[in-house]
Order: sequence, then C-alpha cells, then structure tokens
Amino acid sequence: MTLVVYVIAIALVAISLFLVVSFFVHAYVRYRDSRLINCPGTGESAMVEVDAVHAALTSFAGTPDIRLRNCWRWPINENCGQECLTQLDVAPAECLVSGVLRRWYDCKHCVYCGKGFQQIPLTDHQPALRSPKGELVTWREVPIEDIQIVMDTYSPVCWDCYIAQSFRRDHPELVVYRPWREDVPVGAGRSAASGRH
Repeated sequence: MTLVVYVIAIALVAISLFLVVSFFVHAYVRYRDSRLINCPGTGESAMVEVDAVHAALTSFAGTPDIRLRNCWRWPINENCGQECLTQLDVAPAECLVSGVLRRWYDCKHCVYCGKGFQQIPLTDHQPALRSPKGELVTWREVPIEDIQIVMDTYSPVCWDCYIAQSFRRDHPELVVYRPWREDVPVGAGRSAASGRH
C-alpha cells in the first residue's frame, strides 16, 4: 500500500514538473526573438530584444511583465521608458500598455498628494492620469496610439487621489473643504465654503 502511494506521488510530481517546464519553454520561445521597432524617442528604426526569461517567469502569475533586455540605442539611452513595447506583437495590447505605464510611474509622484508610486497593481487600485486640462483619465481610456503623447503631457495620480478627486468632481455639494490640508489659502477656502452655503 505504501509503495502505491509513493508511486502515485512521484507520478504527480513528474507530471507537474513536466507541465511547468513545458509552459516555461513555450513562453520563452514566444518572447525570445529580436524585433525591429521605430524608436519613439528618435523616430529611427532600432532592434530590440525582450527579456524572454523574465516574461516567461512572470507569465506564471497570469499577465507577463514584458520589458526589454537589449536595444541598439543602449547603453546611452538605457533608462528610457521603453514606450516602443507597444509596437510589439508578443502579448495582448493591454499587457504591453500596462508594462510601459508601470515603468513610467516608477520614479514619479502623485500630482495631488506627492506620494511616490511603489508597486503598481495590475488588477485593482490602479493609478490614473491627469490631462493638461485637469481631466482624470484611467489606463483603459488611453488608446495605444496616443500613449507617447500621454506620457509626455499627462501627470500621474495615485488611486486614492483619483477616487477623491472623482468624488469631488461628481458630488461637489458633499465635499467639505479643509484648506489647511489642501494648501489652499485660508481666505480662499472660507470664501469658497461660504459661497456654497
């Protein structure tokens, strides 16, 4: 009886290992080739290489994290935002856009509260953007062809401030203004508040 249990356990481990390895190899092969893109920074053609190992490993969690391993323009421009990823056909467009935006948020701070962006969640509580006109925009509203313009002209907004500012925009009659917390001069806060009552 014990021998049968051992044989079944070994068989299950072997099958699981086979499935994991085959999944990894399939994902690695999908991402490994070099690709020709138009560099958004210079407008010139460049050859890029996706980090196939990283993409394959992160694809186990669901959505792979696509990033470059090498580019003709490196090492001079190695700290670019890798906006060219949106031109690749290695993954769904939403995946590529979220990868580019995660890197864009990496060194930035929320335009409202000044908080830095530590880790960008993929499913909920995603940060947003503020347009030059002051409109709040979510990731889903950004067309792929406009991503470079958005990153050049829009400001980052954390999820908390996106919710607060959206509520303020949609329900101004329910908002209590606290000027000492919002960097608003006390006189301006009082006159704005008195104008509402």
